[in-house]
Formats: sequence, structure tokens, C-alpha cells
Amino acid sequence: MNIARKKLRLGDLLVESKIISQLQLDTALDEQRKLGRKLGRILVDKGYLTEDGLLTFLSRQLAVPFVELSHYQFEPAVIALLPEIYARRFRAIALKDKGDSLLLGMSDPTNLFAYDELARIIGRPIDIAVVREQELLDIIERVYKQTDRISGIAEQLSDELREGDFDVAQLAADADLSEAPVVKLLHTLFQAAVQARASDIHIEPDESVLRIRQRIDGVLLEQVLNERRIAPALVQRLKLMSQLDIAEKRLPQDGRFSIKVGDRLIDVRVSTMPLQHGESVVMRLLDHREGVKDLDALGMPANILRRFMTSIRRPHGMVVVTGPTGSGKTSTLYSALKLLNEARSKIVTVEDPVEYRLPRVNQIQVNPQIGLTFARVLRTTLRQDPDIILVGEMRDQETVEIGLRAAITGHLVLTTLHTNDAISTISRLLDMGAPNYLLASALHAVIAQRLVRKVCGNCAQPEQPTGAALGWLRLKTGQQEPTGLWRRGTGCHQCSNTGYRGRVGIYEMLVVSPAMSTALAAGDFVGFAELGRSSPGYRSLELAALDRAAEGVTSIEEAIRVAAESLLAGDESEDEDLLPAPHAPLEPAELT
Repeated sequence: MNIARKKLRLGDLLVESKIISQLQLDTALDEQRKLGRKLGRILVDKGYLTEDGLLTFLSRQLAVPFVELSHYQFEPAVIALLPEIYARRFRAIALKDKGDSLLLGMSDPTNLFAYDELARIIGRPIDIAVVREQELLDIIERVYKQTDRISGIAEQLSDELREGDFDVAQLAADADLSEAPVVKLLHTLFQAAVQARASDIHIEPDESVLRIRQRIDGVLLEQVLNERRIAPALVQRLKLMSQLDIAEKRLPQDGRFSIKVGDRLIDVRVSTMPLQHGESVVMRLLDHREGVKDLDALGMPANILRRFMTSIRRPHGMVVVTGPTGSGKTSTLYSALKLLNEARSKIVTVEDPVEYRLPRVNQIQVNPQIGLTFARVLRTTLRQDPDIILVGEMRDQETVEIGLRAAITGHLVLTTLHTNDAISTISRLLDMGAPNYLLASALHAVIAQRLVRKVCGNCAQPEQPTGAALGWLRLKTGQQEPTGLWRRGTGCHQCSNTGYRGRVGIYEMLVVSPAMSTALAAGDFVGFAELGRSSPGYRSLELAALDRAAEGVTSIEEAIRVAAESLLAGDESEDEDLLPAPHAPLEPAELT
């Protein structure tokens, strides 16, 4: 259908169809004359009709389909037929290549100027489908990943950095170069990372290429740039923003800065490391807009949440949250502090670094270079009359002993440790020199956690377990035909074709009973472990992962991956033949 030839007076047609009244149309037209906004948007905003009602009406009047983009399977090759700049300008996206024509989704199919321009740009006839405007904007942000723009700016920067043309250090240091390619490239990198919900950005120079990787939902996605020579300019600019020494290239450095990306304030922690071919930079991105979640929003099972809340409300004792780096330990502790943060309680935290700012909480960042160590700060903290103490990490014997003694002298101590599961936390603390009698008196609970990727809700499909996955499920459930809402993601635009979008925690909690304390005080660690595994409510991390898979929250493959990591890192080996190796990674400071 040639929409350009069909004149459409939207308001009159809506009145004729008795969808809106003449008075409502006159009111909307008056506002349109004053503000210059689109009539359809005014009618929807005023509540005269819904957006879906308007789009369904347009679909019927124009004899064109109404497409729900949230469930549409996009093809990258088709999307590329409409350049990003025009997709954003005309609020359109390419949906299907019909050979002699191209199907486009538009939020305003009555925009005849946009129709004519798009037909001219594409160079062949176009067909129109109507789509929801917000869905369209969301899809544009997801499907256009700015990789081409990053490559283009990198190429421009490489051309400007030809030997003899510029002093690289001066180019990176000049604060007035707001339009310099190095500034544009960094700004685009941050935009792309925030858009993709990345937690980290890695900049890694190789012998002939520059690798830029983003960690999304715990796995790395890579973009390779041929412009290897731009790496020094990027590193120098980031060092300046982080107030690091730009002349020091032989030693690692750590810094931080804040940057505003759109309406988001992002706190960036920077770590540099000298490599054979230059310096690598890893940036951890913390989105202040997200804030600290409530404890009941973390996704803990109800029985664990109830026991954990009971543990942290005790007047004294130690509660340990354990797991590998990136497993969400700090988020769990901050959520606990948010619950405990009351005017009647004094809370002191000792961290390296302080990741989130909390009102009323006395937060201290350690600095070993000037002697401000965990142990020294902890000793001083005890003279500050605290009720609750958070120790960012138990790192050495002195810190462990001070924390344990604080726990038995009337303080609630929350802390983290790097161990594989809840029970092995005890042996780890003993290995660090903690007296077993002190540990038996002070330790109240240990919670171990991991993060598993969630199946993308947009492309999730039922899955029938087979092969090794079925064998693992039979072993763990004891059922010949394991029952569950097994699902997997097939890959779509919303999850970058990974099948996963977002992560959720799995938890293993051990509450130390009097019998367990007695065994620990007597040095009977084997007996302690047996009592722990048979204690009411205890469920291992691998079974917690299985529970999430049975609920359809994650895939069986992801549950097995987490189970493999926890088992291969520990002493158990009974499931060695069933568990595959862990997956390899899938492939306001001013920038000016």
C-alpha cells in the first residue's frame, strides 16, 4: 500500500468513529497549536484514548499490521538496511526484507514527510507497520549497539595520532578538546556500556589490535579494533579523569571518578595494569540510580530470607557472607545495612573501597599506604561506641581476631570472605589463625551465594532435558523423569542473542547451632560439617541452582555451570563425569 497517497485527518476520523468527542479534539488541537506536539501523543497523554487503541485504529484505517516489537524476532542484516541515524530521526525500524520492498515499523504512520524520506534513503518501496513508540525507542537502544560508531571514531583518532602529527600525551591531557576523537570515543564507550547494562569495561592493548570488552550478566563480550595506536591516548585520558599519575606506566594504579551518562550518574572505579604491549584498564561501573536494594528484593528464598533477617537482628555475633568476586556479597551486606539503619543504632563500616554511600552510616575507606589498615581502623572503631560493624573483607589473622572479639563483646559484625561454600568458611577462618574457641563463641551464621543468569523472558522456550543434563537432574532429584518448568532462551535482540538477560542470586545458609558450636570448640571440624549438612533448612548451592532451573528462572545448562564451579572448586568429585567444565566467556567527571 502506498501510504503517501492516502490523506489522513486523524482527528476527524476519530470523531467520526466516535472514539473521541469533538470537544476533546478541539482541546487537543488548541494545545497542538500552542506547543507544536503531535496530535496523537496529546490525545493519549490527556487520556482521551489509549496508545494501543490509537494504534489499532490506525492499523485498521490504513490497512497495515500492528506489530508488538517486544516479541518480534529481529534479523541483524535487515536492521542494518536502515542506518541508525535515520531510525532515531524518523522513529522507524526495519522489520522484514520482502525483496522488492522493505517492511518498516513506525510509531507515527501518518508522518508523510518521514515516509517519503525513508523511501528515498532506502531506494525502494516501503511498507509500513504501526508500533508502540516506547517499545520502538527501547528496541533502537538495544539493536543499535554503537559498535560501528566506536570503530569509526577509533579510526578517526588513529588518523590524528599519526607519528609526528600530535603529541599523544598532550592530546589526552588537553582539557579543552571537547570534540577530540579520544573524548568522543570514551563518551561512546560509556554510553554503549550503560545501554548494555555492563558492569565492567576492559581496555586491553594487544600486539596489533585493541580489545574492548564489556562484562554483561557475568560474561565478557568483545569488540576488536584494528587501531592499536589509540590505546595510549585512551589510557592517559582515563588516568587524568581518575587523578592518577600519567607519567607512571610501570606500576599498577587505582582511582575513581563519576560521570553522567544521560540521566544516570555512574561511579567508575579504575584499575590500570602494565602489560607487554602497553597498559590495560578495567573500569567497574556502579549506577547510583539503582541505589541499594531492599533485602526482600534480592530474590532470596523465603526460608533463607527469614533466617538471615533473624541473624542480622541479633544484638551481637558475627554473620559472614561468602562467595567469589562478583557474586553479589557487597550488595547483600548493604541491603542488610539498609534494613538495620535506624537512629537508635550506630553503624560503622570499614571498606576498600566504599562502594555505596548511606546516610547516618559512618563509612571509612582503608588506605594501607599511610598505615590505615583494616586492623588499625577496626581497633579505633571499637572505641567509637558502635552497635553494628561492617568489615569489607576478612584479609588476615589480626583482622579476623579483632572482628571475632568484637562479636563476643556486644557488637554485631557483618563481613565477607572468599570461600566456595558456607561450611568451608569455618576451615578458612581456622587457616587464617582464628582460635576455634573464639570462632565457636562468635560465629552465628554464614551465607554463601552465587549469581546465575536469568533466561530472557522475551525468547524463553520450554526445554526438555536430555543427555548429561538429564543424568544430572536424575542424580540430584532422585526422579527418573525430573519435573520442572525447564526453559532456555533461544536468543533475541533483548538479550544480545545470548538467551539470558539479568541475573539472580542463589543462596546457601548455615546457622550455627549449639551442637555445632560445641563441635567447633572441641576442634571436631568433621563433626561440625556433618551437623551443618544435616541441619534444618540447609540446602547446598548446587541444589539452590537446581531449584531456580526447576522454576524456569534459569536454564539447566546455567544451573550445571554454577554447580560445576562450586564442586570443582571444592573437594567433592562424585559428579565429575556429569559436570562440564565452566563456560568460557561469551564472546560527574567531565570527558572534556
